[in-house]
Amino acid sequence: MAIVAVTAGGRRPPCRRVPPAASPPARLSCRCATHTVPRRNVLSTMLSTSTVFLFGPKQITLAETTGGTFREYIDTFDGYSFLYPKSWIQVRGAGADIFFRDPFFLDENMSVEISSPSSSKYMTVGDLGPPEKAAERVLQQYLTEFMSTRLGVRRTSNILSASSKVADDGKLYYEVEVNIKSFASNNELAVMPQDRVQRLEWDRRYLSVLGVENKRLYELRLQSPEKVFKEEEGDLRRVMDSFRVNKTA
Repeated sequence: MAIVAVTAGGRRPPCRRVPPAASPPARLSCRCATHTVPRRNVLSTMLSTSTVFLFGPKQITLAETTGGTFREYIDTFDGYSFLYPKSWIQVRGAGADIFFRDPFFLDENMSVEISSPSSSKYMTVGDLGPPEKAAERVLQQYLTEFMSTRLGVRRTSNILSASSKVADDGKLYYEVEVNIKSFASNNELAVMPQDRVQRLEWDRRYLSVLGVENKRLYELRLQSPEKVFKEEEGDLRRVMDSFRVNKTA
């Protein structure tokens, strides 16, 4: 603190405080490391938190599962739930009640179909008959959806398995697996038969789980190319095993 000297008149002027010099602001520094994140893990990180969505009266819950490999989808309005691979993304406008697919392998996907409440009065999945008869219905539905007006298209199909189970919720479910192959010619209008050779377009495995609740038929559908099915089979069967139909209000 500085003091001003006394003046000649003997009067001491008031002291003035000289403020200390301001200290320079503290400087902070950080060191950040850059890491390469696999493309498949980027999407998984974005979807790592539990979320609840409200669409009018429809409530959708997405919840992380133990281990972080799957997420749980819960539709409390329509009454069903299932697990799905965390890296899969939802696709809107696909025609199903819900539709997810692998963003890297677009031919691998899953969906849920529900019968209309006004036109169906199911009491149990047994109303479809035995599992084998339900499998024929499932296969015919697939073939109808895949009908093509292109010339030279041929489809072959097989029912691989049809079974029933009682899940931990005490309800009966049917599980169906089918294979469908599509063949086509790139030159169907050719004059010579040897120029109209049909070649395999795609070869897919289709897995369905059927359940009944709220007097409606629910079907979980999974699709996978046969060439990657063995590699993905564990995850696909985990999804199948997780499918549940629930009572709605």
